[in-house]
Amino acid sequence: MLLFFKLKFNRTGDLGWQSAYQFWTKIFALTFALGVVSGVTMSFQFGTNWPGFMETVGNIAGPLLAYEVLTAFFLEATFLGIMLFGTQRVSARMHTLATFLVAFGTTLSAFWIIALNSWMHTPQGFQMIGGKAFATNWLEIIFNPSMIYRLLHMLTASALTVAFLIAGICAYRYLKGSRASAVLLPLRAAITMAAILVPVQMVLGDLHGLNTLHYQPAKLAAMEGIWKTQRGVPAILFGWPDSQTQSNHYEVAIPKLGSLYLTHQWEGEVKGLDQFKDRHPPVRPVFFAFRLMVGIGLLMLLVAWWGKFYMRNKERVLAPFFLRALVAMTFSGWIAILAGWYVTEIGRQPYLVYGVLTTAQAAGPATFAQLGSTLVMYLCLYIGLIFAYVATLFYLARQADNPTTTNDFALSATGAVSSIGVKHDA
Repeated sequence: MLLFFKLKFNRTGDLGWQSAYQFWTKIFALTFALGVVSGVTMSFQFGTNWPGFMETVGNIAGPLLAYEVLTAFFLEATFLGIMLFGTQRVSARMHTLATFLVAFGTTLSAFWIIALNSWMHTPQGFQMIGGKAFATNWLEIIFNPSMIYRLLHMLTASALTVAFLIAGICAYRYLKGSRASAVLLPLRAAITMAAILVPVQMVLGDLHGLNTLHYQPAKLAAMEGIWKTQRGVPAILFGWPDSQTQSNHYEVAIPKLGSLYLTHQWEGEVKGLDQFKDRHPPVRPVFFAFRLMVGIGLLMLLVAWWGKFYMRNKERVLAPFFLRALVAMTFSGWIAILAGWYVTEIGRQPYLVYGVLTTAQAAGPATFAQLGSTLVMYLCLYIGLIFAYVATLFYLARQADNPTTTNDFALSATGAVSSIGVKHDA
C-alpha cells in the first residue's frame, strides 16, 4: 500500500498521496519494530522449548530460516531506513525504489516462512536417516503440496488486514473532523482493495480447504465438527463439540451442504474423526477458531461492498454510522488471522511435522513451572505492547490532524516536490 501511495504521488503530484505515504510510513515502522521484538522469542524457543524440532528436522528448517534472514529481513530492514529518513537525502526515484524493495523484502520474508510452515504440514523432498531428516530435493521441500495455497491465502489475508486498518484509521480521522485528501484518498483505496480481495480470499480459502481435505483430513474433520465418516455431510453452522460423546450439542446445520463445498458433490464422502483414533487435534478450539475466521470474512465482505456502494459519490459527506462501522472493523483482520493460525497450528496436532515428528517428541525438558512462568511473562509483555501499539496508532491519527502537525506534513511534502523538481531539472 505504501508503494501504491508513492506511485500515485509520483504520477499525479497530488500532495494528499504524499501526506498519506508519510503518515502510514510511521505506522509501518511501528508495526515492523513490534514484529521484530515479538518474533525474536521464537529463535530462543527452538532451543529452550522444542530442542527435538531442530535436532530432527534442523537440516531443513535451519536453511529455510537462514534464507529468510539473508534474502528478506536484511533487505527490508536496510531500505526501511531510506524510506523513513531519505526523502530529502536521495532522489525521488531512489526513494521509490527503496519503498519497492521494502515491499519486496516483506513479501519474500513471507515466502520463506510459509515455505517452512507448509513443509511442516505437508512434508516431502526428504528422507529420514538415523532419526534425522535430510533434504533430497529442495524444490519439493519449498514448493510442497500446500505451499502455494498457504502463501496466497496468507498474503491476501495480510492485504485485507491492512485494508481495514487503513479504512478504520482514516474513518477515525474523518470523525475527528479531517476532510483532507490524505484521509479520503487512502480510505477509498482501502475500501476498493477490500471489496476486490474478500471474494478472492474466499476462492483461495476453498482451494486451501480442498488441499487440506486431501493431505490433512483429520484437521478438516475437526474444523467441520465431523465425528463419523459419512456421505452427504451437513454444514454445521453452530454446535458445541463434545469429545466424550463424540457429537455436537445444540447443532445447527444445513443438510449435505458440507459435502458440496468440501468435495463439490452432494453425496461426497468426508472422513470423520473416528478414522484417526487419538491422532487428531483437539476439536473444540479448531472448530470455533474456524468459524470465527469465516464469520469475520463474511463481515468483511458485507462492510467492504457496502462501503464501495456507499462511497460511489465522491462528493458525499460520510455519515457517522458508516464511519463507526469502519472504525469497529479496524483490527478485524488481525483477529481473523489469529483465528486462522489457531486452525492451522492446533489443527496439525498431535504433530509438529505432520506424520514425521509429534509435539511430544520435540518438547524439551523444561518443567511446567518454567514454561508457565515464561509464558505468563511473555503474555503480559505482549498484551502491554498491543495496548501501547493501539494507543500510539490512534495518537498518531489525532496528531496528524492537528494544525502544527498538518503544516509539518505539508511542508515536508512540498519539500519533496521541490526536491523532485530540482532533480528532474538537473
